[in-house]
Amino acid sequence: MIVENTQTQMRKGILEFCILAIISRGEIYASDIIGELKKAKLLVVEGTLYPLLTRLKNNGLLSYNWKESTSGPPRKYYQITESGLEVLRALNKTWEELTYAVETSTESTKI
Repeated sequence: MIVENTQTQMRKGILEFCILAIISRGEIYASDIIGELKKAKLLVVEGTLYPLLTRLKNNGLLSYNWKESTSGPPRKYYQITESGLEVLRALNKTWEELTYAVETSTESTKI
């Protein structure tokens, strides 16, 4: 149970970073974000993603626009803002520092 809890917390901690990185590649629909996260083995459900997207949007890191769909109602497509890119750059720097710290701390570990 302790391992599972720690793994869950680690995944939650990097989810915003990964979402911003995915959206920074270009305009994207929410279900495609979920697909990208699943491909990366970060399993996320809509009930987790949509509140996170709303929070990122409310913080000025994302914007969206509506596009007509050929198979149903209009769809909301997300894009990253300049503020979002600044946050993404800062998170990327932090990620590099963290991966260095983890690799350095664990390089001689017998596991």
